[in-house]
Amino acid sequence: MRIRPASVGGRYAEIMSKPITKAVIPAAGLGTRFLPATKAMPKEMLPVVDKPAIQYVVEEAVSAGLTDVLMVTGRNKYALENHFDRVTELEATLKRKGDDVKLAKIMESTNLADMHYVRQGDPKGLGHAVLMSRPHVGDNPFAVLLGDDIIDERDPLLTRMIDVAGERDATVVALLEVDPAQAHMYGVATVEATDVDDVVKITDLVEKPAPGTAPSNLAIIGRYVLKPQIFDVLEHTEPGKGGEIQLTDALLELANDASSGGVYGVVFRGRRYDTGDRLDYIKAIVQLASERDDLGPELRAWLHGFVAQLTA
Repeated sequence: MRIRPASVGGRYAEIMSKPITKAVIPAAGLGTRFLPATKAMPKEMLPVVDKPAIQYVVEEAVSAGLTDVLMVTGRNKYALENHFDRVTELEATLKRKGDDVKLAKIMESTNLADMHYVRQGDPKGLGHAVLMSRPHVGDNPFAVLLGDDIIDERDPLLTRMIDVAGERDATVVALLEVDPAQAHMYGVATVEATDVDDVVKITDLVEKPAPGTAPSNLAIIGRYVLKPQIFDVLEHTEPGKGGEIQLTDALLELANDASSGGVYGVVFRGRRYDTGDRLDYIKAIVQLASERDDLGPELRAWLHGFVAQLTA
């Protein structure tokens, strides 16, 4: 399917020259891998040390200059809105106690960004969740950040992606080299090298290929910088893998249409924490806590002793 000519012409020409200020965070998933913890609490609110996972993602967007954040939510996700809203009673209590440190901590999430919310309704996949953001995003380029991936703040992946999108007037996704045995869990890219070491041109994409059939070990992780013409493609994208509207299918259409500017990948070699898997979630907490000044020294000492007991 080709993109309609009206969508590729003047309305979207050199769209990436516009400053990117909007971030979309799909957060409508049920979190079934973490049941029963997520029976009544959104998986995005699971704590990673002492902040919910979703706050790390919003902080990353804000650090990259994206202060207008739209969260695509579903049923039983009111805790997300509450977390980024004010709690005047709690604020008053902490002020009365003179607990300025805790007060500052709870105000961090309140003052992070200009937060907006839309309900996805039917769970029709990531592509559908992104499409739900169209009325808010309009004809502007924007970023999509998935809540399962936390990118270490010392590795500014999103900023790099925004730069590449502007330089090449193109759609950009984040790629990560994964164990080939795990490639079937991701969308996987076929790529061509460019004149820049960490940037590749994407020529093909396949969503969750059957084990042993992946065309490469370059997997798409949860960061995208998109042109608004992705909406026109998603409007006509048929359900794919799992009966869902796959963002990967829409990206492949853009990659195959030269007039769209193509799709490029930034190969990420920094620190990423996967909070969508139970074991990786635990690893993320240990890694992040062990590097903090307030928790790290005691935790590292305890870990040394604990590991020694396990291997004795």
